[in-house]
Amino acid sequence: MKFISWNVNGLRACQGKGFSESFRQWDADFVCLQETKMQAGQLDLEFPGYQSFWNYADKKGYSGTAIFTRHQPLKATLGMGIDEHDHEGRLITLEYPTFYLITAYVPNSQDELRRLDYRMKWEDDFRNYLQGLDREKPVILCGDLNVAHREIDLKNPKTNRRNAGFTDEERAKMTLLLSKGFTDTFRYFYPDQTDIYSWWSYRFKAREKNAGWRIDYFITSERLNPQLRDAAILTDVYGSDHCPVELIAEL
Repeated sequence: MKFISWNVNGLRACQGKGFSESFRQWDADFVCLQETKMQAGQLDLEFPGYQSFWNYADKKGYSGTAIFTRHQPLKATLGMGIDEHDHEGRLITLEYPTFYLITAYVPNSQDELRRLDYRMKWEDDFRNYLQGLDREKPVILCGDLNVAHREIDLKNPKTNRRNAGFTDEERAKMTLLLSKGFTDTFRYFYPDQTDIYSWWSYRFKAREKNAGWRIDYFITSERLNPQLRDAAILTDVYGSDHCPVELIAEL
């Protein structure tokens, strides 16, 4: 099975930059999106053979997630069932007979870390949510997790030490999640790969210079490791300030 995840930074804008063409070229089983920035009815987007699930933020033009799938789920759940977290359209869970698929757009801690305390609460509640699912069947989590876990996951670690996405607190939460029986699939295959990123600032020609961050992930239950076949970061796909990431697994 092929899984794609992409923070499109506004699906309507991305659609005008070749989203549908990329979608068709992937020929994926699942395409998971973050930061769709849409409300229901704002974009008529359908692909033959796929059904779609959407979670819209209450606030217009903000956040939002979606999943396109060729496989009928047993159940679709929006949010994690905690009111504090479930108004920004950040989470969709699809249940299948042998696994759960989750797309997530994790809150950014923002300038001057003004949302870091909330982010820490989200991290703890989300980890508990994932562990609860994992006790039932394996989990495949993808999305913009808004953290560069290790120094090799961003171009300039020293100058970004206390910036949102590379604080000690955020990195520690990722370490904690992985310690609970989860795998960072890209690092599973490419533990020491440097200079490959999934997000670049629109400023300072960052993408042209490849001054980026790896903040988009596929995280899977450790017991799926024998079924993982490859993970990739599709840096040649444009249309957003993020590029898509990919997972191939036999499920």
